[in-house]
Formats: sequence, structure tokens, C-alpha cells
Amino acid sequence: MPSRTGRPCSALLAVVLTSGALGACAPSPADDSVEVVASFYPLQFVAEQVGGVHTKVTNLTPPAADPHSLELSPAKVRQLGSADVVVYLSGMQTATDEAVASQKPEHLVDTAEAAGPGPGRDDGTAPTGLQGDAVDPHFWQDPTRLAKAARQVADELSAADPEHATDYMANAEALAVELAALDEEYRTALAPCAGATLVTSHEAFGYLAARYDLNQVGIVGLDPEVEPSPARLRHVRSVVQDAGVTTIYFEVITSPKVAETLAADLGIATDKLDPLEGRSSADADYVDVMRANLSALRGGLVCDGDA
Repeated sequence: MPSRTGRPCSALLAVVLTSGALGACAPSPADDSVEVVASFYPLQFVAEQVGGVHTKVTNLTPPAADPHSLELSPAKVRQLGSADVVVYLSGMQTATDEAVASQKPEHLVDTAEAAGPGPGRDDGTAPTGLQGDAVDPHFWQDPTRLAKAARQVADELSAADPEHATDYMANAEALAVELAALDEEYRTALAPCAGATLVTSHEAFGYLAARYDLNQVGIVGLDPEVEPSPARLRHVRSVVQDAGVTTIYFEVITSPKVAETLAADLGIATDKLDPLEGRSSADADYVDVMRANLSALRGGLVCDGDA
């Protein structure tokens, strides 16, 4: 598996590993770093992996914070305006959208292109959830879409820093290979779970469910701060009982109280899923957390062959 600590010479990786020619990957001087601003963690991960040693990446969203409610200080807005490259997702964070509109960065990556029209929708219309026409922004839950974002970032970094374009393109392709392997892990592990009902505290896993043939049911919709109505709780209770669901999943950055209370009333288990909107642990990156999520899913979903 390729290293996730930066791939400045990905195209030469096999040669480096066999020949020990590490000098070929010597980092560029710090003064020459391309300044990249990413709006939240999955985009920071992509920018770091694609940019490698040629870039310095800053995340606008603090660790373990909810990116949806991000507020930017004047200094952060100026930082976004002075960056060499900005990577964001339009419609995800109002504060970032406003800063991009006011600062007009020269080199801008809007990963909405990678996100596409939404999970399960290929007709260009927004998916409809509990909040009308609210659009699910969590495209990084599908690793193949994150690979598309990596190629977008490589293109824009190459435009901003043509001298290292070959490295950026090689790094993006190396990351795409790693994400394809992760996708295959998910497809293989969740194949026996096709059609299973995935009950989550809020609907942050639509892209994952669409990719791996699961049926997501959220206690609330796309906004985790909304309190579920009694009617919604009755509906989820009915779904759990009818589908034989054994686990309700809560998330790392929101309170598990409602999920735990409902699970206790139903006599079933709870487990944790990380929506990866923010980095909850410095010791685990995107791929690590996705693998932990897969383990939780395989352990809690009702799948063929389970005892």
C-alpha cells in the first residue's frame, strides 16, 4: 500500500524502495512551499497527499469541530485570499462560500464536481431528504469520489506550480490507487450485507449507502442539530423492528443521547461511525477511519451468513 505521509515522487516509488535512492525525493525548501487552504478535513487529507513536500496545507476547520457551523475570523478570510490554492466544497459551509466570493482566489478547487448531483441521483437533481431539497455534502464517504477530487487538486496545483506538475499528477494517481483498494475492501466486506438497513443518528452516509447497496435511515436528516419529531422516532422504531436491525450508529462529533435512548428502548446495540467531517484523532487519517467504520458496519449490520 502506498505511504500516506506524502508522495512527492510517487512515480518513482518502486525504484526508491528497491534502490534506496531516497535523495531523489528530497523535500523542497520551506520558502518554496505552495500555500494551500482546505476548508475541512477530507479536503485537507487530499491536498496533503497530492501536494506532498511541495505544499503547506492549512485547514480552516479546527480538529473535532463541526465544519457546518464554521465561522471565520477576518484573519482566516485574509488567509484564504492570500493562499496559492484553495480547496473547498460549495454549499457545505456558508462562511467559506462567503469568503471565497469576497476574496476570489486565483486558484480555486470546488469539489462539488467530484460530489456530483448527490447519492443515488444521476439526473442532476438534488436528493430529497428529511429537510426538503437539502443536498447531502458527504461525498468523501465514497472513496472513488474522493479520488476524483484528488485529480481536481492535482490539476489546480499544477496550474499554480507548473515546476512540480509531474509530482502532483503522480501523487494523485497513487492516492487514487489507494482509494480504489479501499473501495474494494468495502465492496468485498459489505457484499453479504447488500440491502441491509443502516440506521444512523443523522443522514451523513448517503454516498456510502448508495455505493455499497445499503438503505440509510436517519433518526434526523442532514442537520444533526435538529431534534427528531415523535413521528420520526415512531417511523425509525418501526423500521428497526420490521428490518430486524440490531445496531443503531451514532457519530463522534454529535451527542449520542438520542441514538442510545432509542436503542435501549428497543433492546438493541449501538456503535460509532465517524462521518469524517473533522479529524477526531491525530493518530488516524482518512483511510484509517474509513477502515474503522467498515469494521463497525460489518459488525453491526444484518448480513447474509450472520449467526
